[in-house]
Amino acid sequence: MIVSFSEGFLLGLGAAIPLGPINILIMNNALKSYKAGVALGFGAMSADILYLSLILAGFLKLFNNPTLLNIIGILGSSFLLYLAYDIYKNRAKKIKLHTQPVPIKNLSKIYMQGLLLTLLNPYTVVFWFSIAGYAATKNLNTGFTILGMISAITLWTTLMPYLVHRTKHKISQSVSTYLSIFSALILCGFAFSLFVHVIF
Repeated sequence: MIVSFSEGFLLGLGAAIPLGPINILIMNNALKSYKAGVALGFGAMSADILYLSLILAGFLKLFNNPTLLNIIGILGSSFLLYLAYDIYKNRAKKIKLHTQPVPIKNLSKIYMQGLLLTLLNPYTVVFWFSIAGYAATKNLNTGFTILGMISAITLWTTLMPYLVHRTKHKISQSVSTYLSIFSALILCGFAFSLFVHVIF
């Protein structure tokens, strides 16, 4: 049980920490509001749990379909481009040093962004397929492995935006603008990379 949980925890950190579109969006939202960063992270984690649940429930044939993965990939790249444009459009928005309450409606919208972006990423499906195969090959306890992964992702999703939000006072407005432009460019890069992968 401990081995399964530990391996799951390490796999979860391996999935959560690398710089990808979700982490860039979490950081971008955390500069404005800690709750917004966490909401986006939880949205992404909800999509992970949904895909993993479907795979474990035996819906393997549904997702092991190149056409479906290509459709998901095209929708995902389009959504990434939309988010990149949104960040670029709001690049000059001032950072509020004093935390302002974020309306529930806005948090729900941010949560849905994280959920949709992860659902529309075919790499998410491939990742969870490989994790399911890894757990089966090593005879790990599925429940404890998943618990370890969710624990690690939850830890990262709550800790990383907290650190970003707490240090935002050290970021000048001009640096914030450049960070937004840089974030938008990286998201565009991910979008085009995903689109090219789907096409070729």
